[in-house]
Amino acid sequence: MKKKLLYYLFIIFVSVSGRLYSQTYQLVGNPVNTTGWDLVSSAAVSGDFIRLTQDIGNQYGAIKLSTPINLKYCDKWKVEFDFRIDGNGTTQYGRGDGFTFWYLANPPSAFVSGGGLGIPANANGLMVGFDIFNNTTEGQMSKIHLLYGTNNLPAGNNNIEYNNTPGSTFHSPDLNPTQPFVGSTYKHVEVNGETDLTNPANWIIKIRLDGVLILDQSFAPSGGAIGMTTGYFGFSAATGGASARHSIKNAKIYIDKVPILTNTVTPFVCVNPATGNGTVNLTSFQNQFVTNPANYIFSYFGPGGTPITNPSNYQYSDSVNITVVIKDPSSTLCDNGDGQIVLNPTPFAASDVTLTGCNNNNAGGAIFDLTTAAVSTVPGVTKQFYNTMYDLNNNINQITNPTAYLSPAATLYCKVTTPQGCMDVAEVTLALYPEVTVQEATLRSCSIESNPSMASFNLTLAAVTTQSATKKYYPSATDAANGTNEILNPTAYISPNGVVYIKVTNANGCYAIAKVNLIVIAQVFSSVLQDKIICIEDKTTLDAGSGFTSYEWSTGATTQAINNVTVGTYWVKLKTGECVATQTVKVYPSEQPVITSVDISNTTVTVYVTGGTAPYQYSMDGINWQISNEFKNVPRGDAKIYVKDAYDCDPIDITIVVPNLINVITPNGDGINDVIDYSALAGKQNLVFNVFDRYGAQIHSADKSNKYRWDGTVAGRKVPTGNYWYSVSWNESDKKNTPVKYSGWILVKNRD
Repeated sequence: MKKKLLYYLFIIFVSVSGRLYSQTYQLVGNPVNTTGWDLVSSAAVSGDFIRLTQDIGNQYGAIKLSTPINLKYCDKWKVEFDFRIDGNGTTQYGRGDGFTFWYLANPPSAFVSGGGLGIPANANGLMVGFDIFNNTTEGQMSKIHLLYGTNNLPAGNNNIEYNNTPGSTFHSPDLNPTQPFVGSTYKHVEVNGETDLTNPANWIIKIRLDGVLILDQSFAPSGGAIGMTTGYFGFSAATGGASARHSIKNAKIYIDKVPILTNTVTPFVCVNPATGNGTVNLTSFQNQFVTNPANYIFSYFGPGGTPITNPSNYQYSDSVNITVVIKDPSSTLCDNGDGQIVLNPTPFAASDVTLTGCNNNNAGGAIFDLTTAAVSTVPGVTKQFYNTMYDLNNNINQITNPTAYLSPAATLYCKVTTPQGCMDVAEVTLALYPEVTVQEATLRSCSIESNPSMASFNLTLAAVTTQSATKKYYPSATDAANGTNEILNPTAYISPNGVVYIKVTNANGCYAIAKVNLIVIAQVFSSVLQDKIICIEDKTTLDAGSGFTSYEWSTGATTQAINNVTVGTYWVKLKTGECVATQTVKVYPSEQPVITSVDISNTTVTVYVTGGTAPYQYSMDGINWQISNEFKNVPRGDAKIYVKDAYDCDPIDITIVVPNLINVITPNGDGINDVIDYSALAGKQNLVFNVFDRYGAQIHSADKSNKYRWDGTVAGRKVPTGNYWYSVSWNESDKKNTPVKYSGWILVKNRD
């Protein structure tokens, strides 16, 4: 029996290690589920086990799979089960006879006498018997017999205990002393079969009983087992003159094979009208059987099982079924011979089709991928495209860029050729979808106050089309065509004056590109609203002028002008149309003039002023004003000087002292005009009193130590009679500490 691949999958598949698929035939459950099995004679379900025989004489029972199993391509299989042999037996023979697990081409279907353990004479296949009755001594024993052949030796005898066909049989020693078969508990059996790689016609059989290896050797088929590929798995038992209850449970038959995606592939094939034959590459269908064909070995067989030596170029003329055998070289999975490629030649006809494309952006036509034209469902056809039938018939001017063919609406011709050489011509109509209609648009938006050259545009408001379409926005026409640098914030797009482009795409995927002009509306400010300068104590009016839609002042006023405005900074929001410009205006206080110094010469007072805005006006009484800074004939004593600038604000003033003028002293000690005395000014800041001779040399400096006096002496000596100059300077106690300088001359008369 050649072991390649299981022919029939029956009950369930179990994945092992991600690659191994198992088909398992089971007798499990409580009660035992016997779906797919046949019970023969006295065999019956009893709870969780199958009772093959009752504990009475001349009993026979069997259970077998209802459907035969094809092991032609199977490299490996496994059977495991539990058995129990118990009962009282008979007085004369005790317990008997035993049971057999088998894979038979001709399984038992009726009563079989006890000595054959339920196996009829001339049974062909593999038989593993568990024998408890020694037919020679008529005593008890526990032996395992194996026969891979025909149960007819000695001739006409069905008792495998006596069959000793060389290379095809095995008889274990009596296991009664160590592993007796009879007892109240179940014993576990594993039988493994796999191809003997050194002799592929043989099986290597391994038998374990309760985990103990009893048998591991190669067996050659003999008799009717030679060339056998199909049989039934099953169990049988017989009692003969003795009796015993024979029971099995938890029976599982594992047969693993290469999983395939489908059993039958029916490709389109045809015959070449010129030759009456066709060729096909059978290997091109491998991925329809398995996901990764490179992991497997494929063999192909024609009618009668004839191997196909050149499957990549298989020739046929009529319908034929090809058997595909798939082998996994990396494991002991059974080969799968269930695959079939059904070749049924039929006439070939190509189909006329229409391709519809987009005349994008009015380019003059669409770019068509002609190769997508569904002119045939036959895999592997070649397509050649021509503008005219004349070109096609003469094989000239073939279209060389069929994947990107720019064309207006037109009709082309396609020569379609199958892998078998069959040919037909299909018309390919090129049609255009309705064009996407767009128009140029302009958007205007108010400038951003913080960046007046920019504005925020809502591009989605651009009225570029009235058709239902989707829109995308781009900074350039090239970007729009290529779909690059898309504007992702079209509702708030910040931009200066410029353009953007909108790609308008309809439901057919056709598009047109529209130009959108962007115009930044400049801010409009008041030309009449200017900064002002006023006196700090005054108020003024700020007028933004007419022509604006609305006004909103920082004071809360909404009028064109605001009154009674004091010194400060103000703003007004001026609205023109929908745009608002914020204009700031300042009201400055006028700069007050500052009296920098005062010179007093005899009765003339000269006032020096800086700051403010010229021309200045001067007054000694705050009523009468003059433009000259010099006052003459000012009376001696305290006086007040007022100054204001061109803004005529409240004047500034300063109090000065015009000292008494002494022009002559006679330092003779008579107490009359003996000294110049300015001690009355001692309360002034930085008071300085200096005396100079007629050449300008300082000869005396009066200070606190000499009580701001001069008695006409220098270093205790009287100065000569003559004229001398003096100056008195100080700072007034005002906020500016205004410097005042008083100067004059004096005659000193000294008598020697």
